[in-house]
Amino acid sequence: MIKKITFPVLILCIALVSACSDKNEKSPAPLKTHADLVQFFSAWRIFTTPEIKNGIPDYSREAMKEQHESLKSWQTRLNNFDTTGWSIPEQVDWYLLYAEMNGMDFEHRVVRPWERDPAFYITFFSEASDVPEREGPTYAGSIDLSTFEQPLSGASAAAIAEKLNLIPAIYEQAKINLTGNSRDLWVLGTRSIRAHAEELTAFGLSNREKFPEIADASQKAAATSIKFAEWLEANSAGKNELSGIGKEDYTWNLRYVHLLPFDWEEERVLLERELFRAHSGLRFAEHRNRKLPRLQKSSDAEGHKKMLTDGTTEYMNFLQQDEFLTIKDYMIPAMIAQIRPFVANDGLRGFFDEIDHRDPMPMRAHFYHWMEKAREVKEPVKSPIRQTPLLYNIFDSRAEGFATAMEELVMNAGLLKDRPRATELIYIMLAQRAARGLGSIYQHGQEMDFDQATKYASKWVPWGLLPADGGTIQHEEHFYIQQPGYGSSYVTGKILIDQLIAEYARQREGNFILKEFMDDFTTRGIIPVSLLYWEMTGDKSMLNRALEKQIPIF
Repeated sequence: MIKKITFPVLILCIALVSACSDKNEKSPAPLKTHADLVQFFSAWRIFTTPEIKNGIPDYSREAMKEQHESLKSWQTRLNNFDTTGWSIPEQVDWYLLYAEMNGMDFEHRVVRPWERDPAFYITFFSEASDVPEREGPTYAGSIDLSTFEQPLSGASAAAIAEKLNLIPAIYEQAKINLTGNSRDLWVLGTRSIRAHAEELTAFGLSNREKFPEIADASQKAAATSIKFAEWLEANSAGKNELSGIGKEDYTWNLRYVHLLPFDWEEERVLLERELFRAHSGLRFAEHRNRKLPRLQKSSDAEGHKKMLTDGTTEYMNFLQQDEFLTIKDYMIPAMIAQIRPFVANDGLRGFFDEIDHRDPMPMRAHFYHWMEKAREVKEPVKSPIRQTPLLYNIFDSRAEGFATAMEELVMNAGLLKDRPRATELIYIMLAQRAARGLGSIYQHGQEMDFDQATKYASKWVPWGLLPADGGTIQHEEHFYIQQPGYGSSYVTGKILIDQLIAEYARQREGNFILKEFMDDFTTRGIIPVSLLYWEMTGDKSMLNRALEKQIPIF
């Protein structure tokens, strides 16, 4: 999180907020230093938070219109920064604000979750996100249980109960704000609100003895959630538009918010290429392993826990002994904490449980997320701007792309040499991410609706591990229609990281040291790969391709 704001900085922040919010006030003189940018960032983040009225954020049409109109003055102030003589990392920080401001513009012009998406009004999350900030458009001031120290203290319980008691008022505001006509977002959001009620009920029951105030507030919030879902269902008849945003807006979001050098069509081609490569790789792996016994799924809780615990130890030892990257003391506990419980099921579990119940290594690789989450706390990056999770999921190509890349990187480094069957799972996971990413691209390209996207993804995932009506793909395609560009970021981010490795190594031909690269890459912050590429190679071309050189080049 961002460092504590001192009183003098707070005064400057307030002044900046006032200056940037008043359309009639003459613009102040340009700021020149990176320290100025840090203070400007602090003020910017205050501005991004909606005004609180009667205890809840104001997402009314009038408030959102005012915020969007005020954005222009913030963009003007940012563009007036004099960055002469700034280092590349300092310039990169400037671009992070540039991307966030574009993200706000895109949210107001196109996504408008407060207007189009009932699920936006879900405000309680019992599980931690594995990326820097919770994925998707998120209601300001939501309850993230993972941010409270466990077991809960009395003060924390009181704070949570107070927020839970606001949920009925939030839904009343939602009934006014939700004027959109997007069919899938409305129907799926209604389903999510019902699931939210179940989550609230379970949370309340788990705290009834120790914290009755939480139990009572949870019960009331759950009952109100059910009533809200009923209201949504009663008002769903006229919702008939596709929920995808269209190819032009999708491309704008990729380029100017997520700083990716692709358009809609280029992403489609790239994801298709990776989908077919994954299928080809899988079939050759199956052929190579044809005389070996197939992987057997865990059959009991004790054996499953031992398999994952031993696998985690083996995985971390490999990273250290192979000199893959520097292992810090906090990383092993972070990984151990993510051992998934045994799922008793005679049929088909969720997709990732199906992977994890066969071999521990593929998901250990992807769980690099949790080492990074621990690093954010134990060894935050120096820049206060990068210490703060980026808004609008701008981190996705780096966070999800690298976690996906790790699966093949450790395989290529030799992790699976004694686990040949596990290579099949690596290719299946890549196929799943490419297939669901294509589903999201086709939804936003308005070539498929939600139902067609889930069936498309299911068709292209091997071994029948992703049924179209299963919880995994139903959840994922819903989320990806809420947050354009996220579904493809796992694969496109991985591709850009491959490009970064290629250029970084080319510049050190004959002297490339994997551990040096990994340590350099993983300690610069979770920011778009195009910006990391510029920092680590001195080559700005990836970012320039994304922006099509439509802003001044430093």
